[in-house]
Amino acid sequence: MNQKRAVSQLMQLKRLGKSLRLAADGWNADWKTLIAILLSARTTDKITIPTAENLFKKYNSINALSKASVSNIAKVIKRVNFYKTKAKNVSNLANILVKKYNSKIPHDFNKLIELPGVGRKTANVFLAEKGHGTIGIDTHVGWLSKQLGWTKHSKQERVEADLKRIFPKRYWNQINWILVRFGQTYPSRKIKNMLLSKIKAS
Repeated sequence: MNQKRAVSQLMQLKRLGKSLRLAADGWNADWKTLIAILLSARTTDKITIPTAENLFKKYNSINALSKASVSNIAKVIKRVNFYKTKAKNVSNLANILVKKYNSKIPHDFNKLIELPGVGRKTANVFLAEKGHGTIGIDTHVGWLSKQLGWTKHSKQERVEADLKRIFPKRYWNQINWILVRFGQTYPSRKIKNMLLSKIKAS
């Protein structure tokens, strides 16, 4: 894939997508950003954002959250998918952050993926939101990248490596946001395919 063509396609996707708030957006503390991204796994942002807001209203610091019981966290986040597992992960994550990291979130990929519930995608989306040159690969990014010929792979690491080869580094932390907003703006697969056909033909 030609770099100039790929960047042009990315910018077309950006223009077509609405300015929607995503789960990683708009939080005033790193710990809120990370936990909101964790809660968003397999859950829509429309459910994740108000659920995260309720959680942070009840527990207004990472210290307060670390003292909450798993059952109380589960009650607050019950609307997200896999809420019981996520409640355990949030509790364990909060405790580790308080005890090991002095309530600070490490801006280091290898340290992030050691935290409970934080996988490759969550770590990369968090780091991208904080201005680091990373690409979070979720279902939107993986599917759209394949459709546009940016990758032939399905595995996160392979897709990520392909995109890093194609796009200049200054675009890396925008890719997830642009592709997810495009995907959420056009939930219909038929409409998405129609728009993608036009982009590929331009």
